[in-house]
Amino acid sequence: MTDDSFQAYETQAVQTAIPRGLGQSVGVPIHAAAGFQFETLEQAQSEFGQNTGLSYARLQNPTVRALEERLTVLEGGAATVALASGQAATLTAMLSVCRAGDHIVSSSSLFGGTAGLLNNILPLMGISATLVPNTPEAVRGALRDNTRLVWAEIIGNPAGDVPDLRGLADVAHGAGALLAVDSTWAGAGYLCRPLDHGADIVTHSLTKWAGGHGSVMGGSVTVGTRHDLSRNPIFTEGGESSILNVRGEQALAWRQRWFGAHQLGMTLAPHSAFLIAQGLETLALRLERECQTALALAQWLQAHPAVGKVSYPGLPDSPWHAQAQHYLRGGSGAVLTFEVDDPARFLGRLGLLRIVPNLGDNRTLVVHPWTTTHGRLPEATRVAAGVSARTIRMSVGLEALADLQADIEQALA
Repeated sequence: MTDDSFQAYETQAVQTAIPRGLGQSVGVPIHAAAGFQFETLEQAQSEFGQNTGLSYARLQNPTVRALEERLTVLEGGAATVALASGQAATLTAMLSVCRAGDHIVSSSSLFGGTAGLLNNILPLMGISATLVPNTPEAVRGALRDNTRLVWAEIIGNPAGDVPDLRGLADVAHGAGALLAVDSTWAGAGYLCRPLDHGADIVTHSLTKWAGGHGSVMGGSVTVGTRHDLSRNPIFTEGGESSILNVRGEQALAWRQRWFGAHQLGMTLAPHSAFLIAQGLETLALRLERECQTALALAQWLQAHPAVGKVSYPGLPDSPWHAQAQHYLRGGSGAVLTFEVDDPARFLGRLGLLRIVPNLGDNRTLVVHPWTTTHGRLPEATRVAAGVSARTIRMSVGLEALADLQADIEQALA
């Protein structure tokens, strides 16, 4: 036996949740089942009370469980729940610690879907949100007595900003709140493990780099072990029967699964879990290459006379470069933005790059956020997220750098 806590990311990505033994498959099998058997009434009663084994596939499935185990190891967490999409993961993380009357403080540099939840959906449930610049000082100034959660992204979509995770964690914890980080752009723990820097909850859109092939949707919520729930009434009310008293150190992890899977039914299908688990096995190779190409493209675009502002945290003159060097390892991400005078003409002339509102694909994808991913947001919110009418967002894939440059060059001509 070996101690896998000291194994490299690449090793854990291909070895975790693969059983050993005579007749065992070297890979994650797909369990297509809606329910699982019990032998006695007592077994069924115990499982429905504890939810630690297998009962009904909305709650747990062996294929999904294998994916969750792998994600937990790669993020350095305590437990993970995998769900049907990144949006499902975000909603689960927020509702797991907030209820009517509570408040969230979030960075304004956000994925459009997350901004939509904070501005449009959560207020319908009595949960308010304040969006502020991506600094600990701005977050501290927006805190209220009823703030339960601070939300940030590493790396911000699409501005490419890198938050001070330790600073945000200290501010949140000082107010009795938790820090949740959407770490999608960090590639399932490859570029950054926010839990190592004080975060309490980490979410992913597994649709992106975790899958990598652009053919599956999924999301996940991973929790650590060092969170303090003692100032959140959701977990403390009820005396001896409170969630915190009954569940102990598993309270936050239990709440994620109970909310996202058990109650809301945002279940990840086993075939989707299989595809994502396959994608995780090559994530390190893919994202390392994509980060290298993204940096080279950012440097080339920055020097191009037909290109305006280029945003990429790997550039030395980026305002986020120092924090990227501190919090990111192995690269500064595979996404950059740049401005062109006529986005419609530029996109219409592309021959190799594809106009697709996705990220983390093996193919290089571009989109015009102003009219698509962030198009439904108020103009001020779009600007706060780092989007202008001239902005092009590019998710860099595995193509040769020279081919990407040639296609961009002819589109700019």
